[in-house]
Amino acid sequence: MLVLVLGATGGVYLGINRQHQSVDSGRTFAFDTQLAEFDQAPIDSANAKRQAAISAAEAKAAAAAAAAAAQAKKAQDVARRDQQAASRSQTRTTYGPVPASCKAYEGNRALGCALLLDAGFGLEQMPCLDKLFTKESGWNHKARNQSSGAYGIPQALPASKMAAFGSDYLTNPVPQIKWGLNYIKNRYDTPCGAWSFWLSHN
Repeated sequence: MLVLVLGATGGVYLGINRQHQSVDSGRTFAFDTQLAEFDQAPIDSANAKRQAAISAAEAKAAAAAAAAAAQAKKAQDVARRDQQAASRSQTRTTYGPVPASCKAYEGNRALGCALLLDAGFGLEQMPCLDKLFTKESGWNHKARNQSSGAYGIPQALPASKMAAFGSDYLTNPVPQIKWGLNYIKNRYDTPCGAWSFWLSHN
């Protein structure tokens, strides 16, 4: 009888002890989990700060690159304007004074000046065009080369080429000048380019 009582008592004790161990284990696991979360929090915060710093640095670098590109474009624009100004100055020096307007000319020359501007050329090109067409025909829209048959102000050969700019090309200086300007643009870019070629090739 005494052995049975002791056995039962021991069994109760072991059961209670196991319950305490189970509770303690649960408490330990919960504590470990909280501790791990506590330890992870500073890491997450540090990562977020580091990412924010990287993003800020990238944004700053992009802004600096954009500013540098804008500055470079501005410098190129200034250089281009200076080059164009120098080119215009050279044109005046080499090919004669640039007229204030087409009113400086009369007759077919005045008409040629107006058509020059309509074709997209600047007024500084007029002295060169004047020299070219003066050499070709003296601005005479009925001029004909007796040996070659070249005709009109630009001395087109054959004359029928000018028909693309007007069927009355034999008597009207407008299609003749338009054809001449188109020919100059396609072959020499500008009247001054054509005049320069004429001078260098005599």
